[in-house]
Amino acid sequence: MDWTIAERPWDDPAGAALRRAQRAELDARYGSDDHEPGGAPQASEIDIFLVAERAGEALGCGALRRLDANSAEIKRMYVTPASRGSGVSTAILRALEAAARERGWTTMRLETGSEQPEAIRFYQREGYREIPLFGKYVGSPISRCFERSLT
Repeated sequence: MDWTIAERPWDDPAGAALRRAQRAELDARYGSDDHEPGGAPQASEIDIFLVAERAGEALGCGALRRLDANSAEIKRMYVTPASRGSGVSTAILRALEAAARERGWTTMRLETGSEQPEAIRFYQREGYREIPLFGKYVGSPISRCFERSLT
């Protein structure tokens, strides 16, 4: 492992660039910019934002948004195409899970899209099970939701 993962503010330039890259990739996959039920998360909703970096180059990011006293939602999980398959995504996910445990959260949830089969396989491989759509994703024809207990 030749990268570091550190907490950053939501408006961190490297993190913002990663989120823009993710958005562009998803716009291309879905053929439009209408692929996020409920809208993009705002800084006030994000409890922790992590960026993975190697030698000043941003490799990936992930965030947590608290849902209730016991659960959090993974947001903006993204790894640059050049860094995929290197273990960065797993390291970010584990760091997010550790941050959730530190806050006493025992359940991790997430939403991903039907046109993101790699993400679906990744989360299933990492122990997340598919659940019914929750929150703002209920009724979305392109959403797939997953959950993992941290206990």
